[in-house]
Amino acid sequence: MVSIRTVHEDQRPPFEEWLAGLNLPEASKKKLRDLSDTPEILLIGQEMVEILHELHMDDETLLAALIYPYCEVHQLEDEQITKQFGEGIQKLIVGVRRMDAIKSLHTRANSKKKNDEVQIDNVRRMLLAMVEDVRVVVLKLAERICALQKVKHEDEETRVLVARECANIYAPLANRLGIGQLKWELEDHSFRYLHPDTYKKIAKLLDERRTVRQQYIEDFVSELQDVLDSQNIKAKVYGRPKHIYSIWKKMQNKHLSFEQLYDIRAVRIVADRLQDCYAALGEVHANWKHIPNEFDDYIATPKANGYQSIHTVILGEQGKTLEVQIRTNQMHEDAELGVAAHWRYKEGAISSRTGYEERINWLRKILLWQEEVSDSGDLVEELRSQVFDDRVYVFTPKGDVVDLPLGSTPLDFAYYIHSNVGHRCIGAKIVGRIVPFTYELQTGDQVEILTGKRSNPSRDWMHPGLGYVYSSRARAKIQTYFKKQDKGKNQQAGKDLLDRELGKVNLESKVATEATSRFNMQTLDDLYAAIGGGDVRIMQVVHFLQQKYAPAPELKIRSKKPQSAKLKKDSIVVEGVGNLLSQIAGCCQPLPGEHITGYITQGRGVSVHREDCEQLSNLLDQHPERQIDVNWASNLQAAFQTKVHIMGEDRDGILRDVTTVIANEQVTLLGVNSNSDTKLNTAKIELSLEVKNLTYLSKAISRLQLIRGVTDVFKVDK
Repeated sequence: MVSIRTVHEDQRPPFEEWLAGLNLPEASKKKLRDLSDTPEILLIGQEMVEILHELHMDDETLLAALIYPYCEVHQLEDEQITKQFGEGIQKLIVGVRRMDAIKSLHTRANSKKKNDEVQIDNVRRMLLAMVEDVRVVVLKLAERICALQKVKHEDEETRVLVARECANIYAPLANRLGIGQLKWELEDHSFRYLHPDTYKKIAKLLDERRTVRQQYIEDFVSELQDVLDSQNIKAKVYGRPKHIYSIWKKMQNKHLSFEQLYDIRAVRIVADRLQDCYAALGEVHANWKHIPNEFDDYIATPKANGYQSIHTVILGEQGKTLEVQIRTNQMHEDAELGVAAHWRYKEGAISSRTGYEERINWLRKILLWQEEVSDSGDLVEELRSQVFDDRVYVFTPKGDVVDLPLGSTPLDFAYYIHSNVGHRCIGAKIVGRIVPFTYELQTGDQVEILTGKRSNPSRDWMHPGLGYVYSSRARAKIQTYFKKQDKGKNQQAGKDLLDRELGKVNLESKVATEATSRFNMQTLDDLYAAIGGGDVRIMQVVHFLQQKYAPAPELKIRSKKPQSAKLKKDSIVVEGVGNLLSQIAGCCQPLPGEHITGYITQGRGVSVHREDCEQLSNLLDQHPERQIDVNWASNLQAAFQTKVHIMGEDRDGILRDVTTVIANEQVTLLGVNSNSDTKLNTAKIELSLEVKNLTYLSKAISRLQLIRGVTDVFKVDK
């Protein structure tokens, strides 16, 4: 009952007869006849073709499989493959070659060596090849099965090396993609080389009573088929082959002996309709006693790889157990063929069943597979951190896959496609929904870029604090654009930009002269041109001048209605008094880092104020004896609420830019209120924030002050 493919070189029909059985176009057959003078190479290709033919793969895939060994032996370059066999074949073979990056990573991981950037890039290319065309993966799986068959003539070290790679990498991939037909072969072949003694022992146990067991199953199949037919249930019953690796794995997981296994004897019911599956289940349980703990309904709750079937174990004649699987014809095809059942190619085009959602599902399967093999320790951490965790894989409207750094925005995507697309970008959609330029792309997003007739990038896009672009590639393309602009335009743009930013930190424009030598410029106009062209970052200049001429910006204080806030235990240390209740004063809302003092209230403990609080000053005029020294605890980990007001021009996107800055800081946004004056073209935004201390708030305020159109930012007293 063990089902595993074997090689029968002497039993294979003559090449012409074999070729005729494939029903390939005559032009394709002619190409293959030209290769028939290398039979030892074609033999491997024929084995791959037979595997793929059982999966109902298309003609182009079968051709690629047949000539793949030929291309590898003769080390044909991409151009040679295209010239001899066409672009479609070339893409498939290149994709299979790229999957060898996994082998290299796997070998380096086992030898504890670190991966270099070239290797990581190879894995990225491999992933894209896999996602763009599922046939690449199926071809590679077939090639690995042939490799496992071929190494039986090699030394033990070679057999173990190939088997370990297949067991740890390719069998999980076949499982994740639901190709059970290939999964079992990869597992059983690998197990045979990795654990030869155990393999032989189980094979011997299966073989010893094979005749008796087969007769038992045939009798049960006949009896069960009669039961289903009598109830007009449209279904067929088959004996089900057992696989040595799955038997061993179940023995290990459940700590059972071979004799204790329930599913050494197994049958499968394949029904026409879903309702027939449950009708068949009812008849099975009505006619045979079932074991409750051995029942699983994977139709109602499919496995992660999409597998669907009902599993139940019953007691047959002589008290022997049998496993019964029940599924529809479509479920059976899906279980055996997996993604190959969903991706039908004809003349290079994907069928209507394969749409955007199918591509998303396929991508997720690939990512789940990498998590599986990474978690098992068989791939180095770089595979996760550099290939998956810090990358996003998004789709163009046509379904092509684009690989970008994690944190990329629609503008990064636009500049990846082409510089002109980025320069003319005026908006972006994710699956048809308009998103801001600062939207962070997620794996699986379908991105559409809206473009205008003319190039009109903004210098703000180069500003790292505003979140418009993430990748250095996009920023460099924007910078190159402005470098090519007229020097006079760059000078004026740079001057306007620097004057505006200096005004925000209360510095006069004339101090800009002091920055020329610092940035190796001959004149102030040269500095302006460098800023306008993107050679010098505006904030580098502002920070230099700010440190030279102005202290750190002080927070403006404005009074509002008092509101108290309780402190967590140990947030405040009251000098000379232990365990005394304390609370933040609502009038000034001090934050950790600000100088504070305490005021002893009647019945509410110590009220904590800023030292310069006007209300505290009035209280101490009346009761100076109630003042008490307090300070912030050194190990303070509490969070404090505060409000910040932002004043600026009423322009489109200002609220989006504000929330983007807050999202990038270590500050929690609790609420937003905004209003505008259309006559004065001004906007007022009130942010409710939660911060750890004054340092975090000051940093956030400094970043908010850099936003285009913002004229004032200040903390509000409550």
